[in-house]
Amino acid sequence: MKGCFNLKILSTSKFWLAIIITLICTMIGTYLANLPYLNIIGSLVLSLIFGMLLQVQPKMTKSIKKEVGFISNKFLRLGIILLGFKLNLNALMSSGIKTILLAIVVVTGTITGTYLLNRKFGVDKELAILTASGTGICGAAAVMGISPQIKVSPEKQAQKEEDQVLAVAIVAIMGTIFTLIEIMLKPLLHMDATQFGVVAGGSLHEIAHAVATGSTAGAIGLNIAIITKLSRVLMLAPAALIIGIWYQKSSQTNNSNTRGKLPIPWFMGGFILASIIGSFVPMSASLLNLLVKAAYIFLGMAMAALGISVNFRVILNRGKKPILAAFISSIILLTFVIIVSKLFF
Repeated sequence: MKGCFNLKILSTSKFWLAIIITLICTMIGTYLANLPYLNIIGSLVLSLIFGMLLQVQPKMTKSIKKEVGFISNKFLRLGIILLGFKLNLNALMSSGIKTILLAIVVVTGTITGTYLLNRKFGVDKELAILTASGTGICGAAAVMGISPQIKVSPEKQAQKEEDQVLAVAIVAIMGTIFTLIEIMLKPLLHMDATQFGVVAGGSLHEIAHAVATGSTAGAIGLNIAIITKLSRVLMLAPAALIIGIWYQKSSQTNNSNTRGKLPIPWFMGGFILASIIGSFVPMSASLLNLLVKAAYIFLGMAMAALGISVNFRVILNRGKKPILAAFISSIILLTFVIIVSKLFF
């Protein structure tokens, strides 16, 4: 039945209307993300914002509710898979064991710490783990990559979509704030280009944030920032699997009647496969760039679709506590990475 439902959606005019609308949001977001100042926000968050702005036309957005739900679900997975082509395993291996170890510690510690802080402040479990994942791994892409592992009942699906948007908004805000903080701190830290690149890639949330900050230390700083950041992106697949297993077990503990299959994120397998192909199979740089651009287009369309389908007034009312938790954990993360960078890089 599910396959038939998908085929029916693909053949409707409303589906293609949703495709056009979300694609326009993505194209505008991609264009604006190349402009000064807006580049630290990133195309994914801008696509989400434009999708949310379309809610000023409730008649139109309600008419394509099912279609944008399909796009936010399926295009998300396709985008994550294609994003694997951005992850060059050769570059990560050449960066040495220190960078990989730093990524493991940063991702594990930040996710755990941010989650516990959120729960201490009374934030819902689902929102807490999505915010923690975005803060610890790679911003919006991590939120959207971890989200399918959080299985909720149909009654809670609308709240889950709100949680996704709120988590994306939080990591975007925190990333932008700490990008500015790190750029201002740069003259005071007395670091060489390599050390500052490690700080940018090891502490900031989105790839766009690491690029914007690392570039202030020249070509070396930019390159190290990208490699360090991508080492955290590499943690996305194992994190998705571990979080999925943990969430399922904790949910079963709370409800003994709940049973589910092992939450293996198959699209994450595609993500790893794409990274292996992009790293070891001879491909032209132009083709790799095209695949990565396609990844951001599909992810942007998923983000725009998500923005169309949520009630952001409710999100604004629920945002204070997780923002505070993310801010505190981001300060701790930045302090830790500065110390590690000084001592070991």
